[in-house]
Amino acid sequence: MADDGIFDAARAEAYSTPLEKLDVASNERFETNTFWPFFERLRREDPVHFTPESEYGPYWSITKFEDIVAVETNHQVFSSEKSISIFDPHADDDFQLPMFIAMDPPKHDAQRKVIAPIVSSENLANFAPLIRSRAAKILDELPIGEPFDWVRAVSVELTTQMLATLFDFPFEERAKLTYWSDLTTTDTSDTMTPEEGRAELMNCAFYFKNLWDQRVNQPPANDLISMLAHGEATKDMPLMEFLGNILLLIVGGNDTTRNTISGGVLALSENPDQLAKLRANPALFDSFVPEMIRWQTPVAHMRRTAKADFEVGGKTIRAGEKVVMWYVSGNRDETMIDNPNAFIVDRERPRHHVSFGFGIHRCVGMRLAEMQLRIVWEEILRRFPTIEIVEEPVRLKSCFLRAYRRLMVRIPERI
Repeated sequence: MADDGIFDAARAEAYSTPLEKLDVASNERFETNTFWPFFERLRREDPVHFTPESEYGPYWSITKFEDIVAVETNHQVFSSEKSISIFDPHADDDFQLPMFIAMDPPKHDAQRKVIAPIVSSENLANFAPLIRSRAAKILDELPIGEPFDWVRAVSVELTTQMLATLFDFPFEERAKLTYWSDLTTTDTSDTMTPEEGRAELMNCAFYFKNLWDQRVNQPPANDLISMLAHGEATKDMPLMEFLGNILLLIVGGNDTTRNTISGGVLALSENPDQLAKLRANPALFDSFVPEMIRWQTPVAHMRRTAKADFEVGGKTIRAGEKVVMWYVSGNRDETMIDNPNAFIVDRERPRHHVSFGFGIHRCVGMRLAEMQLRIVWEEILRRFPTIEIVEEPVRLKSCFLRAYRRLMVRIPERI
């Protein structure tokens, strides 16, 4: 949580701003973790809220659980074609990155079907011992008694290794995956020009194109590149669509899980009673993992565009208007989730959250994410009595991903 004084100031701003001027899409507030009272007010006073002016243009905010589900499951009216976020990335016509999450049926369904077998029950069973052995090695090598960055040492390393496995990517070069993931999700305007950023993304495209060219001439294999190269709906993708889907799989298979791992450290540090409860009863992992995903909500929002006039929550959304489903708000909806701001490892109905979305765009890798989280936390609790937070977390300046750039911790001792 942010400093109490900063949070009190944010609450005062949230409730003193004229409702018609309330704009919740603030990267700065997400960076300081002070956005919560703004969504609290909208859920109470104007749950389907129109913001006429913002740096992203006019948009609707959908802030309550049931309204989010209603929009998410109505792809006939609410299209994913324009963009999946409130901003329109690479809006220039000469650098478009199509990807299946930003498509409507039938193309979305056909492309998603190609990569879905990567998270089959058989594959998950095969991945489990590999994830456990890697987690054990990473955790066993952590320093004891001295501060280190949990994000880089554990969360990034574990998820990047898994991502390399999913792509059958050269393992010794897996840091490239982290780099391209960060390049996709982080504002790099302070370190490189837009042209330089595009050039780096094209390096990603050509690297993966080389892997594609190798695998398209080999028998179909059980990795994402081979699946795309041999899939009927994906084998003829243009280069930019291939890059779009690669970046989607990199971010989807990496950022969300890694930020929930880090978020779990923070949640249990802030709630030692829940850590004690989990240690006393390992069966609570069944509820702890989805509660961690709800509490963190690694993807803060998803966006749709209305294809026709449609009423949601008593408000008429017009064709062509931008509609933002705020998962972070839906997961704190007091009318649908008891005591939603609390972190409760034995919560009833822990899977009652919107972090994975609903409908045709429900996260294809959610079972793999849950399995990784469960395994890494089982291994953490076997080794460490406690993990101390030694500095305020450094969060990503983004209203799209709830991400940690740094989380400095200290492990006093091993079990």
